[in-house]
Amino acid sequence: MESVTNFLVKRNNALELNPPNANYNLTTHGSDWLWAVFSVMALSAIVLLVLGHTTRPVGERAFHELAAALCATASIAYFAMASDLGATPVQVEWVRGAADGGYPIPYRQVWYARYIDWTITTPMLLLELLLTTGLPLSQLFIIIFMDLVMIETGLIGSLVVSRYKWASRAFPSKISRGFFAFGCAALIFIWYMLLVPARASAARLGTGFSRAYLTSTSILSFLWLLYPIAWGLCEGGNVISVDSEMVFYGVLDILAKPVFSFVHILAISQLDYARLGLSSSKVSDGAHQGLLGPEKVNGSAVATPHASTATGITGNDGVAGDGHRFHAAAPGTQTAERAV
Repeated sequence: MESVTNFLVKRNNALELNPPNANYNLTTHGSDWLWAVFSVMALSAIVLLVLGHTTRPVGERAFHELAAALCATASIAYFAMASDLGATPVQVEWVRGAADGGYPIPYRQVWYARYIDWTITTPMLLLELLLTTGLPLSQLFIIIFMDLVMIETGLIGSLVVSRYKWASRAFPSKISRGFFAFGCAALIFIWYMLLVPARASAARLGTGFSRAYLTSTSILSFLWLLYPIAWGLCEGGNVISVDSEMVFYGVLDILAKPVFSFVHILAISQLDYARLGLSSSKVSDGAHQGLLGPEKVNGSAVATPHASTATGITGNDGVAGDGHRFHAAAPGTQTAERAV
């Protein structure tokens, strides 16, 4: 009976299995919160995937699957952090708040797992947003590049102990430069691209696309404004505790990933994906054969085409490489119809 009782008692022993490696560290309360965020991310990924497969035809699931993938990636990162993994000790620049725990030089846990998550998920968020604008690929590529610059400079800055973490005037030009400054410059560039060229491009697609994009980009732009503030209070300036850091970043990530994705998908749900070049009925034979029978393409059930390469023999059907189905009525004659 005692063993059953112990099994039913809620107990998070992650920090016992993976002890903290710094004196400014995660506690069990912070770990409990991270497990909750992990659950939200994982559940959101499943719901988004199911919604995509139950509400959209085969060729129109790009936004649902992008959103599901980024939530799944975030759930893995939060699993690592909740387990007190994916962090490294970094000497703090300023000792604030709590005592240094008897360490001659205080260290704080810096969570590189979070930056790995952002390196994967923030480009996916931008794709989810910008694919609704018809923006030229060249501009899309440079936005994603600057996003990666922002994330990597944030990571390097969090690991730096000297004033180069923020900005340095060691250059002859006397212009403040540092990893935080580089990251902020990249973020300003992204804001400009989202609010000017991308917004204008969405407006050319029509009122519906313009309204949906304005709603989504306003949410994401505001939330991304808060991340540099969180960085300055947490791994940058050591102003708040690690547990508070987890709450701050966790709330931001929930709003910027699953909540944003649901709002964005709802905003574009009634729009014509064909205007974006993202609606396609070109799928392989195997794509039609689902676990529970034939899938639907553009709202109608489709049986699996009979594969054949015969084109000049009486009584044989074939599907050409360009997507046309041929029926050989007699030697030397054939008719064509579009294969869905």
